[in-house]
Amino acid sequence: MQEKIMVVDDNPEIREVIQVLLSSEGYEIIEASNAKEALELLKDDIDLIILDVMMPEINGYQACLLMRKITNAPILFLTAKGQESDKTLGFSSGGDDYLTKPFSYNELNARVKALLRRYHIYQGKNNEKKEENHKVIKTEKIEIDENHKTVKVAGQLQSLTDIEYEILHYLFINRHQVVSPSQLFEAIWHEDYYYGANNTIMVHIRNLRKKIEVDPQNPQIIKTLWGKGYYCD
Repeated sequence: MQEKIMVVDDNPEIREVIQVLLSSEGYEIIEASNAKEALELLKDDIDLIILDVMMPEINGYQACLLMRKITNAPILFLTAKGQESDKTLGFSSGGDDYLTKPFSYNELNARVKALLRRYHIYQGKNNEKKEENHKVIKTEKIEIDENHKTVKVAGQLQSLTDIEYEILHYLFINRHQVVSPSQLFEAIWHEDYYYGANNTIMVHIRNLRKKIEVDPQNPQIIKTLWGKGYYCD
């Protein structure tokens, strides 16, 4: 099935460049010139959203928050702003990755492929596991279904993004071990750790705790050992 990518940018030239580049890779491109139009076009079959930050009326960060109420599809921010604080704000809004303008074709293509691969695995679109190999990680507080990539807390299904699921799953398959930020980043993002990556991890952990903890300020599922990393009992 042809993968669908939504490109949201108020600059028609940027949309055209991305449309040409990604169409040549076999993707179906859906264009939106602003956040309002994007929200009207957003459907369950969208596999990836490329979202500009600097847009009139509703900016990319605000749009991302609204999109997260509709979809867990990965969101790649595309912007001229590349400061670490901007990235942190983007991740806090629910974004998955950040690409700074000007960008190369190879970099765009690599980010798109990585996000789609992770999303398809999370959604189970490429999951060929047999039912007899079905595995559930279950504790008193949480249940992780590895086949269906779902998470339940106190019996209630939680809606996680693919990165949030991967972080939680990784911490649980390494239960009772403290996982350092560098180990977690390289395992989830498949990139070399750099100092600023710690902020990225902290933001995703904070978002995850809001969804699975009774009291995110006093977490009982994902715990922090200050100066060392994160762990689950």
